[in-house]
Amino acid sequence: MNVGIKDFFPSYWNWPLWANSLHESPLFDGSETSLSGDGEYNTNEQSLSSGDVTIPRGSGGGCVRCGPFKDITIHLGPFPRSLLSTTEIPAPGFDYNPRCLNRSLNNFVSIRFTSQTQVTRLLAAANIADFQMVMDHWPATPGGVLGLHGGGHFSIGSTMQDLFSSPQDPAFMLHHAMIDRLWAIWQAADELNRRYAVNGTNQILNPPTAELVTLDMEMEFGILDGNRLVREVMSPLEGGLCYAYT
Repeated sequence: MNVGIKDFFPSYWNWPLWANSLHESPLFDGSETSLSGDGEYNTNEQSLSSGDVTIPRGSGGGCVRCGPFKDITIHLGPFPRSLLSTTEIPAPGFDYNPRCLNRSLNNFVSIRFTSQTQVTRLLAAANIADFQMVMDHWPATPGGVLGLHGGGHFSIGSTMQDLFSSPQDPAFMLHHAMIDRLWAIWQAADELNRRYAVNGTNQILNPPTAELVTLDMEMEFGILDGNRLVREVMSPLEGGLCYAYT
């Protein structure tokens, strides 16, 4: 929440609270104060398999028809998972493609990958590399097991499973705020060794040709903001930032 602001709308999705029943979560129950609910049932939705792991389909797969975002139109994508390792969206990726917001809530995923057990494992990580492994499982573990990050995306399904299209689902913002919250909690437990700890490269999946991230690496924000150094965004209370989580 913003520092000094009380009674603010929940700024993050606390995964474990409703991991056993996403449909009953105040965020996804379809009420007027929610982020809307599940999508309509789509008979064409398939289960997902990777290695020895199979993730059954969710309970929806079609358009969201209830709650405040039932009439939202998204425009980007969809994109195949084969683009996961790419650094740029290929043509015609930016073509205008208006369509409904799809969801398929999946308790199988949320129970296994976004539970309090997984959050506790994350906060017990000894260093940033271990933290990243629990959060993202990069490099991917045998069997394609999801981390907390992927677990949140796949528990909502459909649009949220699409790497490039997922920010169009309002749940994306609260999901990533929870990631930021847990990172801040983990950092605060050992300020000296964790506040400015970085690990990995500037590309997804850490390909060998990618550049290692340093605190002095510049991040681009396009039209949203000016460029920032990594070190400027490592604390929620420095570098022009001023917020805290409860």
